[in-house]
Amino acid sequence: MTTTLEKSHDGELSVPAESAADRHHRLRWVILGVLGLAQLMVVLDATIVNIALPHAQTALHFGDADRQWIVTAYALAFGSLLLLGGRLSDLLGRRTTFIIGLIGFAAMSAVGGAAVNFDMLVAARAGQGVFGALLAPAALSLLSTTFTDPSERGKAFGIFGAIAGGGGALGLLLGGMLTEWADWRWCLYVNLVIAAIALVGAVLFIGPHRAEVRPQLDLPGVLTVSAALFSIVYGFSNAETNGWNDWATITWLVAGAALLTLFVWLQSRTPHALLPLRVILDRTRGGSYLAVFIVGIGMFGIFLFLTYYLQRNLQFSPVRTGLAFLPMIGALIVTATTSTAVLLPRFGPRWLMTIGLSIAAVGMVFLTQLDDSSTYAANILPGLLIMGVGLGASMAPAMQGAISGVSPEDAGVASATVNTMQQVGGSVGTALLSTIASSAAASYATSNAAHATSLDQLKMMAAVHSYTVAFWVAAGVFVLGALITAVVIRSGPLPVTEGDEVIVAAH
Repeated sequence: MTTTLEKSHDGELSVPAESAADRHHRLRWVILGVLGLAQLMVVLDATIVNIALPHAQTALHFGDADRQWIVTAYALAFGSLLLLGGRLSDLLGRRTTFIIGLIGFAAMSAVGGAAVNFDMLVAARAGQGVFGALLAPAALSLLSTTFTDPSERGKAFGIFGAIAGGGGALGLLLGGMLTEWADWRWCLYVNLVIAAIALVGAVLFIGPHRAEVRPQLDLPGVLTVSAALFSIVYGFSNAETNGWNDWATITWLVAGAALLTLFVWLQSRTPHALLPLRVILDRTRGGSYLAVFIVGIGMFGIFLFLTYYLQRNLQFSPVRTGLAFLPMIGALIVTATTSTAVLLPRFGPRWLMTIGLSIAAVGMVFLTQLDDSSTYAANILPGLLIMGVGLGASMAPAMQGAISGVSPEDAGVASATVNTMQQVGGSVGTALLSTIASSAAASYATSNAAHATSLDQLKMMAAVHSYTVAFWVAAGVFVLGALITAVVIRSGPLPVTEGDEVIVAAH
């Protein structure tokens, strides 16, 4: 970027005032830090509360049957409202929506931390989901419009993708530390600190954004897709606790599928679609959305069951359990930033995501070898490192591919679709793998009762068997993802997002 000197009225040369766009570009790496903090907060809250649940249950006196609602309330509100949040960022402006999301998320976190009963905590978690649905797509669309140079965009998306991929594990670590060393309520209060820093950064550094074209809000589409996503997420959550044969599970999932079909039909008929079909029918974007969805399913195979194994079999404390995931996060960060900055511009997303998902499958297969005598260093750490490499090579390029080539007025909703896929994938993965593991444990216990010396030993052996079965299924999911990306996504580099050429030339 060059500086032009202008001559004032008295004949002296002066530097013209910096434009808002120039300032925004100059501060782009600081802005990435702000956006990364916000994304981390949203991703953390999907897992940070899990470790605190037993302590919250004791403090607020609610039963085991109610415990899942602390997690489900967040997932339902977040997952069902993401597309609306993405479109609102297109309507209201990304910066405004981002700031509203930050303030609201912090306020709901404060309410949850101060909860005096179960209902207050559930309502606060649902409120976090509502404002998270505003915050997450606004952050991703701000990222896509802030970084316009292809090489810099690769680095930025690598960092952002690493946060999205590793935030769940960091949530387990932070949740364990806060629960063990402070109080379970700090798993919610910590968001006030994160949100305050991000809010100051957003106000000071992110330039104002006003949509040049303000699309009309597609109310039938909003109502239909929100109801569809709610039904799907609730159906899978119900399957996790009550099984796939439960009438409520079947009813909610069928209703969700029917509403989703209706939503697609409506989007093909309205000129002001909430999610224009052009966004998802592009092969690169569509394949990237599927990759994010599949990564969401498979990652829960790591976090959920490996957490059980570390704590129940290896007797790790919550803090030590969180620390055990750090090598995977390190490998994920290094691979994500390298792959998007160096490999993605040269080779494109197709083979990068295909190879990444294949590597993730290998790491998951490594974990299927766990048994009663396994150790962390010999039997878990290598699998985690391989998983980190695979997820880093697939997650960050998928996030960048999912919003490549979209028009500026669709940036918000395209970003929201990424988060929707990750959230719904996580819900599907939790329910699918939990029920498969539960069935495997019951079958193993029945078949091997004669070989166990005690009931406790039989339960432990059945639990380990159920984890390895879940790991095999997750490995199969990653292989399926590799095949889908190889077939669906186009070869070659990513298309340039509309408007980027002009912005790059200006800087």
